[in-house]
Amino acid sequence: MSDSIKHECGIALIRLRKPIDYYVEKYGTPMYGVNKLYLLMQKQHNRGQDGAGVASIKINALPGIDYINRFRSVKTRAIDSIFGKIGKEFRNLKEEHPEQANNTEWIWENMPFLGDVYLGHLRYGTHGINSVDNCHPMVRENNWRSRSLAVAGNFNMTNVDEQFQKLLELGQHPKHKSDTITVLEKIGHFLDEENQMLFDEFKKGDYTNKEITSLIEQNLNLQRVLKRACKDFDGGYAMAGLTGYGAAFVVRDPNGIRPAYYYADDEVVVIASEKPAIKTAFDIDYNQIKEITPGHALIIDKAGDPELKEILPQREKMSCSFERIYFSRGNDPEIYNERLNMGRLLCDQILKAVDYNLKDTVFSYIPNTAETSWLGMMKGIEDYLRTYRKKAILNNQLTEEELDEILQYKPRAHKLVIKDAKLRTFITDNSSRDDLVTHVYDTTYEVIKKGVDTLVVLDDSIVRGTTLEKSIIKMLDKLEPKRIIIVSCAPQIRYPDCYGIDMSRVKEFVAFRAMLALLEDNGKGCMVQEVYQKCVEAQGTPAFQENNFVKELFDQFTADEISTKVSQIVKAPDINAEVQVIYQTIEDLHQACPNHKGDWYFTGNYPTPGGTGVVNRAFMNFVENKGGRAY
Repeated sequence: MSDSIKHECGIALIRLRKPIDYYVEKYGTPMYGVNKLYLLMQKQHNRGQDGAGVASIKINALPGIDYINRFRSVKTRAIDSIFGKIGKEFRNLKEEHPEQANNTEWIWENMPFLGDVYLGHLRYGTHGINSVDNCHPMVRENNWRSRSLAVAGNFNMTNVDEQFQKLLELGQHPKHKSDTITVLEKIGHFLDEENQMLFDEFKKGDYTNKEITSLIEQNLNLQRVLKRACKDFDGGYAMAGLTGYGAAFVVRDPNGIRPAYYYADDEVVVIASEKPAIKTAFDIDYNQIKEITPGHALIIDKAGDPELKEILPQREKMSCSFERIYFSRGNDPEIYNERLNMGRLLCDQILKAVDYNLKDTVFSYIPNTAETSWLGMMKGIEDYLRTYRKKAILNNQLTEEELDEILQYKPRAHKLVIKDAKLRTFITDNSSRDDLVTHVYDTTYEVIKKGVDTLVVLDDSIVRGTTLEKSIIKMLDKLEPKRIIIVSCAPQIRYPDCYGIDMSRVKEFVAFRAMLALLEDNGKGCMVQEVYQKCVEAQGTPAFQENNFVKELFDQFTADEISTKVSQIVKAPDINAEVQVIYQTIEDLHQACPNHKGDWYFTGNYPTPGGTGVVNRAFMNFVENKGGRAY
C-alpha cells in the first residue's frame, strides 16, 4: 500500500495440555510454549509494529509463587526485546542454580514467565500515545486467582462513551476512558459477580473458604460471564483473555469483522489472528485450522479442554475485506488466490484504458504487497492475448512474418517502483520535506520509450493519495512516459473505518476530496451544509445510527466521475504525462473475496449501528473542523 495506514492488531494464545515434563522429554526444553509463542508472534509481525506484550499463567501454582506474569515493550524490535529478556532470565536462572538445571518442576516454579497458558499481542496504535501503558495484555489482578484477568485484543468499540457510563452505573470508577479499559473492566466486573455468586452458593454448604476457592475454579461459567459482558459491545473484535486460575478464551464479534483461527490436538490449543502463523509454528495442514464462529467464544477450561460456545447470536458475516486486499499475509492459500483474482478482474478496465495497445504498455506494481495481484493481472493480460492470437490465426489473414510476431509477443513487465526503506522524512520544513518525500521511492531507468509508452502501475489501495501525488507519480514522470495509469486493487475508500483500521478522518480520503470538488464544480456545494444539518438534527435519535447521511453526497456522482476527479487531484501541476486512476469495482471485489464482504469503507454499509453513527459524526467533525476521532 503506497499510502501507509496502521491497522488491526494481532493476537496469539497457547494452552499447553500436558505437564511441563512431557515437553521436556519430547522436545528437550521447558521453553516449548515460550518458543511457540515467539514463532506465532513473529509470523504475525505485520499486524503490529508499535509495540508488543505477553502474559502467562502458572496453573495450580503454590501460594507465594507469582502465578501471573507480563512483559511489554514499545522498542523498535519489540518482540525480540521481550523474548530476549525472557531467554536471559532462563539462562541466568540455570547459571545461578546449576544444581537445579535438570529439575523441571523447580525451573517451572522459579522461572517467572514459564507457565501453562500464554497470551501474546502485537499492537498497531490507531489513536493515542505509543507507550508501554497502551500495550496489551491489560491485567486486572486479585488475590483470588479466579478473579484475576489478562485481556488482549484486536478491536475497536464504537460506543466507548456508552460502555464507560455503564461502568459508572455499576459503581466503578475507571481510571481511563478507552475501549481497552472498558472491555477489561466490563469482563472483569462480571467475572467478579460470577465468583461472588458461586461463593454465596457454596457457602451454604459445609465448605471452608479454601475449599470454596477450588470449587469456584472448577465451576466458573465463562460463557455466562462473556454473554453478560459482550451484550452491549458495538464494534469489531477478537478478544483473548486469561483468567488467573488457568481458563482462557477468545471471543469474536457477531459479524466476524475481525479474524480469529484455532487449532487443537492432545498437546496444545492455539489461537491466532492468521492461519499461516499457526501452520508455520506447528507444522500442520491448513485443513486442521478452524475459524472461530462469529458471535462465539472458544473457551478453554482449567483442564485444557476447548469448546466453541455461543456468546451472541451470529449475524450476517461481514469479515473485513481489507484483510484480503492487504493486511493479512498472502501465504494463506485462500488469500493468495483471492489476490490473484483481484488483479485478473481489473484487466477489462486496464485494456480499455490503454486502448488494447499492449505493444506500448509497461506493467508494474508498487512493492511489495501488490505483487500477487500483479501476477493475477498479468495472467489476465496473457489470457486476453491468447484469445487475440487464436482469433487472428483462425481468421487466416496473417503473413508468415505477422504470425511469427504474434506468437512471440509477450506483455512488457518491469519492476519500476522501488522503496528506499532507509530513507526517513524527518525534515519539518514543508518544501524540503516534500522534496524528500519524492525520493522515498526510486525507479528503474532506461526501460521506457519516452513519449510513447503507457505505464500501468498496480497498488493495493489508494487512501489519501498524497504518496501518489508527492512521490510516485513525480518519480514515474521522470521516465517521460506518455501516460501513467495507477490501478487500485481496492475500490474507492469513501468512508471511515471504526473497527480497527486507522482511517477515521474523512477529509484525508482522496475520494472524499474528489466528491467535494465535484460538488463545487457542479454548483452543488450547498449540499454539504444540508447533509450536515441532517446529521445535527438526527444526533441523539435512532436515525443517527440508522442512516448514513453522507451517502447522499456520493450518490450525486458515478464512480467513474469520482475516479476522473481523483486523477486530476493526484496529478501535480509540474507533471507532463497524462494521469489516470482506475479502481476495482465493488462487484469484482466481492467476486474475488466471496466470503469476506465487509466493505463499509467503500460502500458506507456498516454492519453495526455504531458504525453508521461514526460516519455521521466523522462528517460533522469535518464540517466543524474538528481533528479528533469520531468514536
